[in-house]
Amino acid sequence: MSRAFTREDDSENVIADIGERPVSASRNLVTEQGLVHIETQLASLREDLAKAEADADRERIATVSRDLRYWQSRRETAEVSIPEPDSTVVRFGMKVVVEDDNGKHNVWQIVGEDEADAAKGRISHSSPMAIALFGKSVGDLASVNGHEWEIIELGS
Repeated sequence: MSRAFTREDDSENVIADIGERPVSASRNLVTEQGLVHIETQLASLREDLAKAEADADRERIATVSRDLRYWQSRRETAEVSIPEPDSTVVRFGMKVVVEDDNGKHNVWQIVGEDEADAAKGRISHSSPMAIALFGKSVGDLASVNGHEWEIIELGS
């Protein structure tokens, strides 16, 4: 009988199929801070890769290499967009103050996908809220999922 049918997998020599990180089909718009974030990620990952290679950690090399490919792709496609300071309509990079039906105010800055963090008031330009806000002015209403928000203030 062939040993191929009797031997258990040697799990020490198998690297998990980690797959690639998905890359959005949307334009890769970024703020100036977003571009710095990408550059920081690349520098950090290059250091991590050197350490993983020095340690001969194959699984870590695979994971870091995958992440490095992702961030290199994001760097290559990054389009820095700076809002016009005197714009009277919502554009990428701007801060928008909105008020809901209960009078509660939220401040959102519309940023790139990789820099979005709703807990810090940064939403992706491809999010439903950002899409609803684009092109609107102070006093206009934005509607998302049956809720309406009035635009109270614009800033850069």
